[in-house]
Amino acid sequence: MRVLQDKKKLSGILSDHRNQEQNIGFVPTMGALHDGHLSLVQRALKENDLVVVSIFVNPTQFNNHKDLKKYPRTLDRDVETLESLKDDRVLIFAPAVDDIYGNAVTSEKFSFNGLEHAMEGKFRPGHFDGVATVVHRLFQIVKPRRAYFGKKDFQQLLIIKSLVKQLKLPVEVVGCEIKREADGLAMSSRNLRLSRKHREKAPLIYEILKESKVKFGTISAAKVTEWVEARFAKIAALELEYFIIAEANTLNPVKRKSKKKKYRAFIAAYAGDVRLIDNIALN
Repeated sequence: MRVLQDKKKLSGILSDHRNQEQNIGFVPTMGALHDGHLSLVQRALKENDLVVVSIFVNPTQFNNHKDLKKYPRTLDRDVETLESLKDDRVLIFAPAVDDIYGNAVTSEKFSFNGLEHAMEGKFRPGHFDGVATVVHRLFQIVKPRRAYFGKKDFQQLLIIKSLVKQLKLPVEVVGCEIKREADGLAMSSRNLRLSRKHREKAPLIYEILKESKVKFGTISAAKVTEWVEARFAKIAALELEYFIIAEANTLNPVKRKSKKKKYRAFIAAYAGDVRLIDNIALN
């Protein structure tokens, strides 16, 4: 399996494949790969001739420097994880920060019709400017036909789709279902940082989401939110940051339910100093 750190070398290889009219799939990651990432790569392999997996911890999407510093960096293990797929159509792109940003490690400014201000955008100022900046630059380097993102970061998925539409990029953005552990916890690179106590309690996040889905069928969104907040207040190991029920396409918080609209419940909670997010379709 080839691991490339130089974007010029990568571009040359990919150009040869494009000249052969081969489709290139792209899975951007920040490393610390798990089965959720592998599921994205496996789908990309089914739908493309070649797949590029980027491994790059993007500094501009962290509004908390301590969080950036603690983020796991496990390139050797990530390469082994991808090698387990036993498919030589996978290329790994692991650039240095200056290869992506040059001398100015800063975000571009974007507007996504309010999508960037809800939920994660509200609690992590500048986060989506950083996400959009790095994804755009990676798209420019890889020039994929399709790019794959997990629905655990559902807001990010909508942001990337908006980015592609705004900039008229020739990329199909594919959203993939959330991959979960046996106990329901959404797979995340951050899970590696959970203590034993917090790992035992973290699956309650998904349990509460599932219960909220049932309750949403019979009571108002406001009542569901009150119930969720009360549940978290009784769990000492978890601290709720937000719980929001929103329209799936706009992320506007629901005021009155409509049978014509799709809704999702979104949650962010701290397990110790590890911030976890999850979401679920409600209808």
